[in-house]
Amino acid sequence: MSDFEPDGGSEGPWDEQGDLAWTEFDWERYLRGQDEAVSRYLRHYEAARGQPDRIDVAAEKMGWGGEGWTEDENRAAAEESASATADDDVYTLHKNPVYISTKAIYASLEHSWMILAADPARVSSTAALRLMQTFHRGAGQATEAVHALDFGDYAMAVSLFKRALGALNDSLSTLGDDDTCRHPSARVWSEEARARLFDLREIWLRVMTECRDELERPDEDDEEQN
Repeated sequence: MSDFEPDGGSEGPWDEQGDLAWTEFDWERYLRGQDEAVSRYLRHYEAARGQPDRIDVAAEKMGWGGEGWTEDENRAAAEESASATADDDVYTLHKNPVYISTKAIYASLEHSWMILAADPARVSSTAALRLMQTFHRGAGQATEAVHALDFGDYAMAVSLFKRALGALNDSLSTLGDDDTCRHPSARVWSEEARARLFDLREIWLRVMTECRDELERPDEDDEEQN
């Protein structure tokens, strides 16, 4: 998957925002705009439901281009946008495509699960809580991984994504429990949930692959010395 711009490098966006003096109102307006980006991604993702390349289709609709998640040109674009002061050009974690796609897909899972689990006749309270906990843990670990990406710490990012994948596997395991999907409507929901969890796994695995590629690249300083 090469349709995301994940990071701004270890000397990236925040280093150039020292002169940015925004009020709480300014940041609230900015954050609302980023909430809309999550909603927009989810609309594109939902529209591509059933397509095998739906995560790529949604990324293309969002305008996320580039050769890879960790390419230098993507870092340069993020750093360039961070030097601007317009609302749409300031770079924060909330603009990171990996963060946006992860948050959107998890939000769709949590929202639909809460509606389903509100009826104790369909889902036991224990199963409802257990699955929601795995969602929260996966989302939290993935967010920390995106922080590491934005700082250019690819080894840490890989480690954190591995933890997120562990939580995701717990979600899949919980979906297979009899008390989670004993009701017909819960079983129908679980099939859709599995597809979304596998999409998250695909996104993270692609990022991890590119992170490892970055780690294996020779250091530019070492090349110059040689």
